[in-house]
Amino acid sequence: MGEVVSEQKVFEFKGGKVDVTWDGRFCIHVGECTRAEGALFESGRKPWCNPDETTVDAIADVVERCPTGALTITRRDDSSTEAAPSQNTVAVSNQGPLYVSGDLEIEGCPDDAPSVAFRAALCRCGQSKNKPFCDNSHEEDAEFTDRGAVGQAGEPLDATGGKLVIKSAENGPLLLQGNVTIVAGSGREAWHGTKAALCRCGASTNKPFCDGTHTAVGFQAD
Repeated sequence: MGEVVSEQKVFEFKGGKVDVTWDGRFCIHVGECTRAEGALFESGRKPWCNPDETTVDAIADVVERCPTGALTITRRDDSSTEAAPSQNTVAVSNQGPLYVSGDLEIEGCPDDAPSVAFRAALCRCGQSKNKPFCDNSHEEDAEFTDRGAVGQAGEPLDATGGKLVIKSAENGPLLLQGNVTIVAGSGREAWHGTKAALCRCGASTNKPFCDGTHTAVGFQAD
C-alpha cells in the first residue's frame, strides 16, 4: 500500500493489517528503525516503510524501540497497540537528550501527537527550537558537554509506574512529578523519586539536575 503525507510532516504508511505513522516533528534519527533486522524500514526505498513486509507483532516491536515517540502503529483489528511501561524512566544520554519513557503527560505537547504519550526525547542543551523536545541541536552546539553521570541517589519508590507529569518552568528547568527512575549514561539506575527539577539550559554544574544556573546565564526558553 501507499504512503500518505500530511502538511505537518506526518507520514502514514498503510498496510494490510497495520498502519505505521512517522511524525517528523519528534524524530532525531536515532536509527532504531532502519537498523532493525528485516525489511520493514529500508533507507532509500520508496516508501521507506512497508508494513506488509513482516508480522504485526514484529512491527510493534520495532516501532516501540523508537525513543522519541516519532513512530506509532494503528492496528486494523482495533486490538490494543502500545501500553505504558510499568516503570517511568529518564535516561540521561551521553552528550544528548533526556530519553523519557512511561505514562507521560508532557506540557507543550501538540494535541495531535499521541505518540509521545509513552516515549519522548527532551532537550537538555538549551538550544532546541522545538522545546521541550530535542531537535538534535546538541550535535551542533560544541559547548554542550555531558556524559550522563548522575551523582545523587534520591529516595526509594513505593511504586515505579503511574502518571509522570512533565512541565517546563518559565525560562527554567523541567519539572517532573510522579514516580520516576533516572538512568545514568552508563545504563545504571541512579536516582529514584517522585519530584525532580532537571536542567534544560545546558549550563548546570549538577546535571542532569537544575542548580539555578539558568538565571545566571539568562536562559530564554522561547
